[in-house]
Amino acid sequence: MNDGIEAVAFLRRTDGHGDVPRPRLILLDLNMPMMDGREVLAEIKADPELITIPVVVLTTSAADEDVLSSYSLHANAYVTKPADLDEFLAAVGKVDEFFATTVRLPA
Repeated sequence: MNDGIEAVAFLRRTDGHGDVPRPRLILLDLNMPMMDGREVLAEIKADPELITIPVVVLTTSAADEDVLSSYSLHANAYVTKPADLDEFLAAVGKVDEFFATTVRLPA
């Protein structure tokens, strides 16, 4: 997705991609144009059709206020992006493995 508005439109199926299944996990950056990640998270968690999709905030910010606001908006996890590419790929792999193999998600 290019921006938060496009992401919400995709999730709500108002973008013409209704034939593509909704994601089972959302990795969300807080720093997005048009509609930032906090606004997208609030939209997701306020929508009965989307609320059960786990949202992991994956962003460069390690600021306490961003962590607190994300959890206050019902993020399922908060991960600070490592600057190193290998560390970043490892972190994403751990998130994927946890949600794909350990967590039980709604059908």
